[in-house]
Amino acid sequence: MDRISAIRNLEDALREFDHGEATLEETERRAVAVLRTYATEFEGSTDVYRAVGPDPAGGTVVVAPSKAAARARIAERIVSMSAAGTDECEPSDAPEFEVERL
Repeated sequence: MDRISAIRNLEDALREFDHGEATLEETERRAVAVLRTYATEFEGSTDVYRAVGPDPAGGTVVVAPSKAAARARIAERIVSMSAAGTDECEPSDAPEFEVERL
């Protein structure tokens, strides 16, 4: 799915929600499916992974070629969000979390 197709699919989902033809849950499910399809095809031979654990890791979703790469991307994202401009944090400072393939 190319970017324009993804945007059109999201617009269709939002339009149905606006007109009362779809519930919020249906719209969320459709939006997530569009994003996952786009991200997976865009990244090539990769999968979608989610962090399972306490905040701020829990629920973070990334596209990566392996579980190990997903863990590293999630840890880096958490550290960069919490560091907010400092260089004192390392990926090893991220909270403990598990990674599951979606």
